[in-house]
Amino acid sequence: MKNFILIAFFSLCMTAVNAQTFGGVTTVGGGGGNNVVVSHLLGDIKTGNEKRNKKNFDIQGSAYTSEIFLPGSLYYKNKFESNVFYRYNAYGEELEIKDVDVPGAPIRGLNRDKSISLMTPDGKSMSFQTFIDKKGLTQNGYLTKLIAGKYTFYKRYDVKYTQHQKAQNSFVPAQPARFTKFTEYYIALEGRDRVDELELNKRKLLKLVPENERESLKQFLKENKIKFKAEKDVFTVLNFLNK
Repeated sequence: MKNFILIAFFSLCMTAVNAQTFGGVTTVGGGGGNNVVVSHLLGDIKTGNEKRNKKNFDIQGSAYTSEIFLPGSLYYKNKFESNVFYRYNAYGEELEIKDVDVPGAPIRGLNRDKSISLMTPDGKSMSFQTFIDKKGLTQNGYLTKLIAGKYTFYKRYDVKYTQHQKAQNSFVPAQPARFTKFTEYYIALEGRDRVDELELNKRKLLKLVPENERESLKQFLKENKIKFKAEKDVFTVLNFLNK
């Protein structure tokens, strides 16, 4: 399949905090003059350089799920587009990609388009979606699909940034700024046009399940002594519900 040309808007060589836009064109995966321009895949890394420059400060942890770039495949409306290398900035909800995994290669950001998906090395699909968190608030961000079926199960990787705290006195030392990683789980039921956060709690699980399936699920949880406290428990339960 033909490789594709992606338009690079930003340069890694910026030293200022605010990124500046460029209009260069970069080839993904090589292939010479047979490539096709697909600018609809590209978006901005509006604070990408700022986040990379945070390394200049005393910050614990990382904004990324992985500091290294991993091989992945891009799809648009379920059609293969190109092989790329990617890393996920969970703090900024940004997928950063580059054509080749070599130092100095331009880094671009994917457009936040729900028609774009990225296939990870372990065969999982990552895409930008709208979902509802446990507080009932509508959010947008990247979800990784773990199970597909009547009940589709997603995982969200997120990072919280906590600012530096000065020492209050001689007994309470200063606290460095830090990135803290955590995960959330989401579920979508076929025929229901929404994605809801799934808390690892039996009672809250049952609330998300249609009323006509609750009794059989209760029985299944009881017979199999499932505490529903870990990710593996979700796989067990959803495999049962998806039969």
